[in-house]
Amino acid sequence: RTWIPCQDSPGIRFTYEAHVDVPTGTMAMMSATNPTEQALDGHYDFVMDQPIPSYLLALAVGNVEFRSVGAHTGVYAVPELIDAAAYEFAEMEELLIAAENLYGKYAWERYDLLVLPAAFPFGGMENPRLTFATPTIIAGDRSLVALVAHELAHSWSGNLVTNATWDDFWLNEGFTVYFEQRIMESVYGREVSEMLATLSYQGLVDEVDQIMDTNPDDTHLKLHLQNRNPDDGMTAIAYDKGYFFLRLLEETVGRETFDSFLKTYFETHSFSVMDTDRFIDYLKTNLLNTPELLATVDLSAWIFGPGLPANCPSVGSKRIERVDAALQAWESGAMSTNDLPWNDWVYQERYRFLSNLDDNSSADRLAELDEAWAISQTGNNEVLFAWLEQSIRSHYGPSYARLESFLVEIGRRKFLTPLYGAMIETDQADLAKRIYALARPHYHSVATGTMDELLNWPG
Repeated sequence: RTWIPCQDSPGIRFTYEAHVDVPTGTMAMMSATNPTEQALDGHYDFVMDQPIPSYLLALAVGNVEFRSVGAHTGVYAVPELIDAAAYEFAEMEELLIAAENLYGKYAWERYDLLVLPAAFPFGGMENPRLTFATPTIIAGDRSLVALVAHELAHSWSGNLVTNATWDDFWLNEGFTVYFEQRIMESVYGREVSEMLATLSYQGLVDEVDQIMDTNPDDTHLKLHLQNRNPDDGMTAIAYDKGYFFLRLLEETVGRETFDSFLKTYFETHSFSVMDTDRFIDYLKTNLLNTPELLATVDLSAWIFGPGLPANCPSVGSKRIERVDAALQAWESGAMSTNDLPWNDWVYQERYRFLSNLDDNSSADRLAELDEAWAISQTGNNEVLFAWLEQSIRSHYGPSYARLESFLVEIGRRKFLTPLYGAMIETDQADLAKRIYALARPHYHSVATGTMDELLNWPG
């Protein structure tokens, strides 16, 4: 409603046409059928003839180029990023084919991706036909494409079958994380997907612990957002507790049965909305149709209960276990810094090592790691984020120049909140406010709203 008059609720869908005039030398793109070249007169016409909810109506304008990476896939980016983006996302067609093989034909004609400026406060936004993506996933080695798999999965869960209200947000995101994991397993193997699931579980446990201390009801899958900002529900609960609930369903009935159920669910409810109570009825009729199955799953504990139920599926990754063993050996002095297999690790393993370092690790110990492996200079933003957060907690000053440039250049809220929060928690609020004063003019209003509150920023 901030830019067009509409009924701004996820439970209401509409089609649209748009006629947009922009400055010459720029291209307009929408969640619709899109151009692939700039119009000389700056005029663009758009049609979206498939009904979508208002949150999926999107418009972007900029000096961008288009590059095809497959028969139904392509990327848009500014000229200085287009080559890197085309390389990074070259496997999008393969991801799309894997998704179709799992849960049915892609319904939106094309799957293209637009790389937004670094101020974009989210990882991605699943607009039909034109995913918005942060440039922070361009790592040079295609290691962060799980985010693309996630936004692609939304083409079924969310875009095709949409949560009726924001209280039902888990029906979008829990299904999407499950689907994302299945795409990653299909394309890159079970070993990679289980590493991702292990990291998700670690983050979920941490967030559940935090929320249980303040508002246990916010750990329910079915949320309670009346008279609240829907943003309050965008936590790991909807995403990862939702994922583990669906994983429990799969493990309870078997993968083949669950895949058939999920494919039929998407087909039966395409271009419509779903709420939690209706989904429970559908689940009981079409999948959990015996008292034994219902007792095994315990729907009430998962959907309406706090925390993580006792029957949460366990995840395991031999590679992550070896990282944990290396970390323990390094912290105890049984393994030297130079003997760490850092160069053999993929990003998930490096992230696990850094994010599990003891908060009380000394600056000298971080200096050893940095000297051996040049972690401060990494081009992988997930690894860099974990390193910078630990650098703050260990007061490792040599990383602070990179910390400042990272926070000034990048506005992704997933990174900002923990980093500024770590500075506050470690009595470095003055540093946080000095950097924020430099960075704030570059941030999106979504990010400044969160950071202003966190830092008690005047105004």
